[in-house]
Amino acid sequence: MERYIKIRRDLHQIPEMGFQEFKTQQYLLDYVQNLPVDRLEYKLWKTGIFVKVKGTNPQKSFGYRADMDGLPMQEQTGLSFSSQHEGMMHACGHDFHMTIALGVLTFLVENPIQDDVVFLFQPAEEGPGGAAPMIESLPFQEWKIDEVIALHIAPEYPVGTIATKPGLLFANTSELFIDLKGKGGHAAYPHLSNDMVVAASQLVTQFQTIISRNVDPLDSAVITIGKITGGFVQNVIAEEARLEGTIRTLSAESMKRIKQRIESVVKGIEQGFECEASIDYGSMYYQVDNDETLTRDFMDFAKGQVQVVECKEAMTGEDFGYMLKQIPGFMFWLGVQSPYGLHNQKLNPKEEAIAVAIRLITQYFSHRSSK
Repeated sequence: MERYIKIRRDLHQIPEMGFQEFKTQQYLLDYVQNLPVDRLEYKLWKTGIFVKVKGTNPQKSFGYRADMDGLPMQEQTGLSFSSQHEGMMHACGHDFHMTIALGVLTFLVENPIQDDVVFLFQPAEEGPGGAAPMIESLPFQEWKIDEVIALHIAPEYPVGTIATKPGLLFANTSELFIDLKGKGGHAAYPHLSNDMVVAASQLVTQFQTIISRNVDPLDSAVITIGKITGGFVQNVIAEEARLEGTIRTLSAESMKRIKQRIESVVKGIEQGFECEASIDYGSMYYQVDNDETLTRDFMDFAKGQVQVVECKEAMTGEDFGYMLKQIPGFMFWLGVQSPYGLHNQKLNPKEEAIAVAIRLITQYFSHRSSK
């Protein structure tokens, strides 16, 4: 497995943002082109790649998705193979995801199963979202997929453990950006101005009443405002303010309801503070809803290979949900045992998990292909 450790470290050094994964795409393409061409086909799509490994007597087609992009974060791991791209890092494990996919791909080329397997190297999972447009692409339509799976690294679980559950695994998510524009002025004359710092503060407080008073107590939802900017000096009343946050819900219906309430509250702020407001929901991801039958079959199969945990659903978001909305399949967590969590500048997953995943997935595809 030293080969795949090197691949992971190579990829770790070249993180790129969504739809800018040019070096990453070329690295993957160079690898694929060195495999026996009679056993596979590939097609480029934006900065992603579709790769089909041909089965010996295909009756159906499996899909395996691996996301490619990094995050706009400065790495602080101190590793000898740290990111070479200033201000960017593979802090969500996509370097692991791609490496595991290449390992499974290579094994299936060398040890063909009956059915086809299509590998979806997908850009822009972190944003603005690559799954939805990838589904609409010509290669996706041409290479019909009957079942699709994916994994995500999980720092909280030890190596040799996977976690998943039938049904809802990840939440519906939406970004939230609100811009307020009022009237600035001298701090000594507040009655002549419309203070957008105060307006923004009111919004943050009122948003929490949406969760406590407009969402079913037996449901779960979150509105988090992670960033507020406004004004430019301490003795001038702010003419503009901007709020940036996220919405997360365990049902599509709750997401719709919360957005309706946000829009109503913002209209109230416009009237109350005599200001103008605009709302942008940015990237929106559909819930990851695992197929009940396929997930249970996978968990039963995996029990003979690894430690299997039936976990709870999480408020994390993943645009793989768009694929599961159209194709039966599932996602699972892969234990990588790190004291630092996802999206942390010091995340350092244990590389032993790569071999665990490659072995498990290749055996699972063989298992499914015999059915």
